[in-house]
Amino acid sequence: MTTTEILHAARTSLVGMPKEGLGEERSSRWRGERIVRVGEAWHVGVLLLTDTGVLATAEVLRAADQGRRGYTAESARARAARRQLALKGGIGEGDVVHVGWSVIDVDAVDAGGVSGPLALRDGAPSVRWSGAGAYMPLEAYLRERIDLMRGI
Repeated sequence: MTTTEILHAARTSLVGMPKEGLGEERSSRWRGERIVRVGEAWHVGVLLLTDTGVLATAEVLRAADQGRRGYTAESARARAARRQLALKGGIGEGDVVHVGWSVIDVDAVDAGGVSGPLALRDGAPSVRWSGAGAYMPLEAYLRERIDLMRGI
């Protein structure tokens, strides 16, 4: 099967499952910095499947009010500020939004190339599920992840 066919089969099996938001950072003179919703996708491991495409994941945020808390680490303070930007951009409190994602070129993968975490390995579409991890067959990866999403 091609990468396109495998992804189509995955989308078909995901129908009815909840999607998560796709966000982009925006800045304007009047509204300032914020993260706005630009779409939605199924979050399947290192991939985000939209109705027509596939994206590589990056930062995942849950929109929330920063509040007045004491932070022991500057990284925790920065993460809280990012969650606040999502809320400021109109994303509902508690909603998940993916930011910094990148488009995967499925045609390039099917032609034998690499795009994001996807590659053609020994003639089979494969996915690298972590930066240090080895490639595994895409079809098995998606089946396992979708089964986990369903609680099987």
